[in-house]
Amino acid sequence: MADTIFSQMLSRYPIATKDDLTNATHEVMQQITLAGLYRGGFFDQAAFYGGTCLRIFHGLQRFSEDMDFSLLQADENFTLENYFEQIITEFKAVGKDVEISRKAKSAQTNIESAFLKENTEIYDLKFTTEKRIKIKIEVDTQPPLDFATEYKLLLLPFSFMTRCYSLPDLYAGKMHAFLFRNWKTRVKGRDWYDFEFYVRNNIALNFNHLQKRVEQINNLTEKDFTLDIFKQMLKERIEKTNIEAVKNDVRPFLKNPQEMDIWSTAYFLQLADMIRFEK
Repeated sequence: MADTIFSQMLSRYPIATKDDLTNATHEVMQQITLAGLYRGGFFDQAAFYGGTCLRIFHGLQRFSEDMDFSLLQADENFTLENYFEQIITEFKAVGKDVEISRKAKSAQTNIESAFLKENTEIYDLKFTTEKRIKIKIEVDTQPPLDFATEYKLLLLPFSFMTRCYSLPDLYAGKMHAFLFRNWKTRVKGRDWYDFEFYVRNNIALNFNHLQKRVEQINNLTEKDFTLDIFKQMLKERIEKTNIEAVKNDVRPFLKNPQEMDIWSTAYFLQLADMIRFEK
């Protein structure tokens, strides 16, 4: 029965290639992890956000690897280790053994991003027998505030609710990543795909929450990061980026890469002009 649940969850995905299997397995693992966190009461004090949240609960048509969480209020004493037992138990219930380990951050982390904060806890979760398949879990223990949350339903491995950022605040988090993530030699094309999703679906951006993120993480005050400055920074980012590199990064996570055929600098500049802001 246990393995049947895991197989049932996996069977919902069309699997034709090795990438398909890896992507689907990642997503099933993510959902089981959410179930374990729910059982442990994690969502009483934290919320799910990021691209994986958008994928699982809002129909984003790309797969996602990492899981990002934010506490509802700052708590420097928080540790995800308190929830390990529930997560491990949930995987055992579907016939899988997993290991969870705290990931040591490199000394460069703070510089590297001005995006991933030093007070973010990072963990790796992987199958005991298939260690190449793993998901990274990040928890922001000192979150920027002024965000709203909502509860979203999952039906497998059982029916439960996950507390998530609202869409306007998910959007704010994505645009922060889009602007400030240090791509080094590899642009994060998934940010661009998600940006397109928000514009296409006419979702309003909570600019106030974006300002809070920028103020806390990048030390820019509201005067330094106005709406006009945001739009200027966004267009500069678009104009300076190699769109082919963007496509190459996100391609392995898409079922239909042809949807990127229209992608160009001009296309994304027009998307930037179509952003709607929450009132």
